[in-house]
Amino acid sequence: MAIHEIQSMLKDYFDVLQTQDLNKFDQVFHSGSVLYSAQNAELIVRPFAEYRAMVQGRKSPQEGGFPRLDEVLMIDLMSPEMAIVKVRLRLFDSIMVDYLNLMKVNGRWTIFAKLFHKAGVAVD
Repeated sequence: MAIHEIQSMLKDYFDVLQTQDLNKFDQVFHSGSVLYSAQNAELIVRPFAEYRAMVQGRKSPQEGGFPRLDEVLMIDLMSPEMAIVKVRLRLFDSIMVDYLNLMKVNGRWTIFAKLFHKAGVAVD
């Protein structure tokens, strides 16, 4: 059952990244979540509020007519309330790989931490 719940949440996650629906964004990401990356030897730490403002301020991939690529590569249940997920997706012209740390709080799976990496450029 937990796997199905997580897969449903991941569908919303992929939709959020493509449509930038902020109501869904607030359901998928916990308000205390933080995003992390290391790009070109630079550490990126982006708290929830900063990431939300960034998403709100840009045109969505869907509006830009970019194709979608949404893949769930791994779901690892640590406990009935915690999981780690690995996904690959297209975001604009980039192929991204994300590790998502999830926790089930108040009956709902949400992202508490996200590690993201630009794995390459999308080829149409």
